[in-house]
This record gives sequence, C-alpha cells and structure tokens, in this order.
Amino acid sequence: MSIMLVLWIVWAVVTALLLALLAYRGTLTRYEEDQLFLDPAGGHQQQEQALIVQKCNRIQPFVRIMTGATCVLSATIIGIYVWDAISQFK
Repeated sequence: MSIMLVLWIVWAVVTALLLALLAYRGTLTRYEEDQLFLDPAGGHQQQEQALIVQKCNRIQPFVRIMTGATCVLSATIIGIYVWDAISQFK
C-alpha cells in the first residue's frame, strides 16, 4: 500500500469519527433550552439541562482533537499533492 492510500484511509476514519461526534452533540443539544424560568417546581428541568451540559462538556475535547487531526491530515495530503506537482515541473 502506498503512503497516500494510508493517509486517505486515516483521514476518512478520523473525519467519520468527527462527524459522528458532531451528530451526537447535535442530538444532545436538540433538547437544550436557551432560557429557563426556574421556580421551586422546575428543579428537574434544571437537572436535565445540567446533565446535557455535562455530556456536551465531556465530548468537547474529543471534538477538538478530531477537528485538529482532520485539519492536519488534510493539510498533509494537500501538501503532498502540491509537492508532487512542483517536483514534476522541475
């Protein structure tokens, strides 16, 4: 296998993981309220919102890591293609 094939496979896996994490975060935040009017009877809503925020905060580092990895891999792949194009003109 060539290095480009391996890079494309790794990029596809990392990007698929990133998209899965973003979809999961989207399903979590779908039920998040922008504004809560809390009264003594609405304590369970506050707990639900706190749980949603906690889950989102838990996956946020993974989203950042996958985004960074996708960007680095994309730049690497583009760089290799540019380097190959420049070396063919010489």
